[in-house]
Amino acid sequence: MSEALCPLCGRPLGTRNVDRHHLIPKTYKGREQFDIHKICHQKIHSTFTEHELFKSFHTWEALRQHEDIRAFIDWVAKKDPAYFSRNVRSNSKKTRRA
Repeated sequence: MSEALCPLCGRPLGTRNVDRHHLIPKTYKGREQFDIHKICHQKIHSTFTEHELFKSFHTWEALRQHEDIRAFIDWVAKKDPAYFSRNVRSNSKKTRRA
């Protein structure tokens, strides 16, 4: 049986520092959840508002195409799958409204 991969970064999930992500936020009635690295999950939520996730970034492909997420994936690809560190909120997100 093959090991599960993170749908954002493509690295093996493992069993440590794994979260669940709603592609459509719960606040917008999203129900389907996906296992994802905790650091990848935090990067998504530190980059986008709930409204942005609902309107424009509710697929893995759309998330991976965003410039900040692409740079993050390139960076995290070199890390052990169990690696975790807090993400800093994107400066551009601080100035946007939900």
